[in-house]
Amino acid sequence: MIIDIDQLKRECADFGVEIDDLAAERFDAYARILIEWNEKMNLTAITEPSAVVTRHFADSLTFLSAVKPQENARLIDVGSGAGFPGLALKIARPDMDITLLDGTNKRITFLNAAANELGVEVNTLHARAEEAAVKPELREKYDFAVARAVAAMNLLSEYCLGFVKVGGKFIAMKGPSAEDELKSAQNAIKIMGGKSAGATSLTLADGSERCILTVEKITHTPTSYPRVSAKIAKKPL
Repeated sequence: MIIDIDQLKRECADFGVEIDDLAAERFDAYARILIEWNEKMNLTAITEPSAVVTRHFADSLTFLSAVKPQENARLIDVGSGAGFPGLALKIARPDMDITLLDGTNKRITFLNAAANELGVEVNTLHARAEEAAVKPELREKYDFAVARAVAAMNLLSEYCLGFVKVGGKFIAMKGPSAEDELKSAQNAIKIMGGKSAGATSLTLADGSERCILTVEKITHTPTSYPRVSAKIAKKPL
């Protein structure tokens, strides 16, 4: 074993998420794959097994404490990186239809290899979020879009809400200053067709504070959004 399975189960149980034995085995394998690949590719600065459990696995699964996805829900993880939270969510909830989107091809290569070795089926997409969100096959097709520690909330809202169907939710996984970010993102959320729907605060086992912001999609995103990345950066909503 690479990780302490009891630690993983205990930390997830602390915020109401149960990990079965198959998922626990897959998380252990995921830790091994992550550490092995990290020796040849910069995926994460966190490689100590106990920290991987807390800061990657348990942290990713806090999503399931704040959100209760329906069976077979469709979710897109925007800026998935090394698979957090999307691949971790697939391990915990294999019924979900999960797409991992990242703009860096080497990360997509890792995600494909990891998913194959773990025996889980995910969709991977090498693309920039603002370009992918205007494609008809992706536009407003997901029950959930999630982003973990990617960008400021006003920028994330423009990047992510175009993927979410009306009635779905955009989930931003943030640190302790999240509610301040949320206030400054109200204009972006409204323009993109969303409405703030609450914040869930949590503390990880190592004392790290987390805040999960929920935005409901209440109307269609205007066709002029999201804009190209240069405009998003130059003139944020």
